[in-house]
Amino acid sequence: MSLRKTGSIVLASVFALSLSASSVLAQDVSHDVKKAGTATKDAAKDTGHDVSSGTKKAYHKTASTTDTAAHKTSEGTKTAYRKTVNGTKTGADKTVEGTKKLGTDIGHGTKSAADDTANGAKKLGDKLTGK
Repeated sequence: MSLRKTGSIVLASVFALSLSASSVLAQDVSHDVKKAGTATKDAAKDTGHDVSSGTKKAYHKTASTTDTAAHKTSEGTKTAYRKTVNGTKTGADKTVEGTKKLGTDIGHGTKSAADDTANGAKKLGDKLTGK
């Protein structure tokens, strides 16, 4: 019987150790789960901070780029205006010069035609009169 008692004692001891080991193991698992939750929470905070920082940087960069684009557009518009005014003035001046030259040429042509007509009429008159 002694063997049976010893076996029972050994079996009871093993059972008791396994129960205490499982409770220690359960505490380790619980602690690991808690650490994992804390790590997840910290990672979420870091991600939120990084997103916030990125959004602020993007906002400031967009505002700066928009301001630069507006400035360059303004300068381009002013330059186009100045060139348009200058081109219009040059075109008007050339139109005036061309009109004056054309008027002079037409006047000269008209005078030449009148002179030629007068000479032709005189020659015809002289032929008819026998001169």
